[in-house]
Amino acid sequence: MEKEFNKEESTQNFQKDTTATGQTTEGAFVDTNIQEEYMEHLRKNQNIGMAIVGGLAASFVGAILWTVVTVSTGWQIGFMAIGVGILVGFAVRFLGKGVDIPFGIVGAVFALLGCVLGNFLAVYGLTAQAFNVGYFEIFGLVEVGAVIDQFIANMGPIDLLFYGFALYEGFKFSTISPTNEDLLEYAATK
Repeated sequence: MEKEFNKEESTQNFQKDTTATGQTTEGAFVDTNIQEEYMEHLRKNQNIGMAIVGGLAASFVGAILWTVVTVSTGWQIGFMAIGVGILVGFAVRFLGKGVDIPFGIVGAVFALLGCVLGNFLAVYGLTAQAFNVGYFEIFGLVEVGAVIDQFIANMGPIDLLFYGFALYEGFKFSTISPTNEDLLEYAATK
């Protein structure tokens, strides 16, 4: 037999909370049993393997987009790092369904990988343009060591700053953050 949702009973599970603005709002969920039960429910559904698959795939997609934009414009656009971080973070969250810190770490690592790989492939692409050869043809003509040297020579403080943004975005967007509405909806089904 299902229990009918009673709004009055559920509002008793809330306390008045004072925000930074000094205004009083209803929103701080008090029933810790429901919170713990809901988090355990989410943890049963999380999958670190799928998070890794999603992060890896998104980092490759982000790297390819980074390369295409850099080679076609001739400019390295730092905001691409933020985009790669967000792309990876959402992929990790969608496939991994994680709520714990390891999912954020997976997002951060693959966001950084996507940025570094995008820059690395862009060096190959710009070199191919400079020598007027095909993109895939350049891989057989230029040694990896020379590309790494060029990659390092082009690295500057602004690159590190945007890599930091990518790490942050990859970490931030990789985990599910349940809201009070999610908790209420879950409580209503109990």
